[in-house]
Amino acid sequence: MVGFEQDIKILHLEPTTICNAKCSQCARENPDLYVDSLNRNDITLKKCIELFGTTFIKNLDKMFMCGDFGDPAAGKHTLEIFEYFRKVNPQITLGMNTNGSIGNKQWWIKLAKILNTPNDFVVFSIDGLKDTNHIYRRGVNWDKLINNATTFIEHGGSAHWDMLIFEHNEHQLSEAEELANTLGFNFFRSKVSKRFLTNPIKGLEPPKTFKLPNTTDISKVKCHALEDNSIYVSADGKILPCCWIGVYTYNSDDYLTELLNSNNWNKLVTSWNNNPHSICLDTCGVNNCQKTSFQSQWNKEIKLR
Repeated sequence: MVGFEQDIKILHLEPTTICNAKCSQCARENPDLYVDSLNRNDITLKKCIELFGTTFIKNLDKMFMCGDFGDPAAGKHTLEIFEYFRKVNPQITLGMNTNGSIGNKQWWIKLAKILNTPNDFVVFSIDGLKDTNHIYRRGVNWDKLINNATTFIEHGGSAHWDMLIFEHNEHQLSEAEELANTLGFNFFRSKVSKRFLTNPIKGLEPPKTFKLPNTTDISKVKCHALEDNSIYVSADGKILPCCWIGVYTYNSDDYLTELLNSNNWNKLVTSWNNNPHSICLDTCGVNNCQKTSFQSQWNKEIKLR
């Protein structure tokens, strides 16, 4: 464990490394970080029971599934893991992020029945409308996505629509918000990704009418993991401070590898006062608006119902 697990209130779990979306700026599309053909990892219920005792689970406020490389709907054991956490801690908030185009109707009905408390949720990452969503989420079938989302909603699930804004879809922001409301989504959020700065790709242009996240005047780190009392667990069972660090466990960052292998989280924390690691600075560095780089991405957050 990373050294502060006794205070953990939020668990971010990656249930699988499999995804169909082929998003151009995703880490799984970067061959320097991850090669899909080499392995498939699905964290099992047995592994979760080994990693997380019942006392730990009962102490959690929230467990949500997302990750660096996979989509939870593609996980072999996603539903049974959700069921187990709910059984151990009936009050826990459960949620997940997905592109929405994986799984059949029965799968989404069962998920809606498990995620049945007022705070449970599924975030559907939908970047535009039928004629634009596939430009970034290249492997996503629009009709299947909408059918799965509406199935989940119709059976009592709370759905959130998250939209990445690009030049090719910025004109659809109001229409997407209207469609989200019509379909029964509870929240609509949009953001301008900082990946335009860290991983620019020809043909994926940043929006013209919205500012990119401000990364200037960064002077200190405000760590999301420490502020939220959260940890991240990858599909291969690595226990890490956060998913942003999780991406780089697949490359040759010797400094970071040494810290994680020795569970020396305090050494990384201490570095923030002197020479912060680039991952921490890029993600949790505080700009002149007193928001971290991650927080500065959000353009709009609306409660629809």
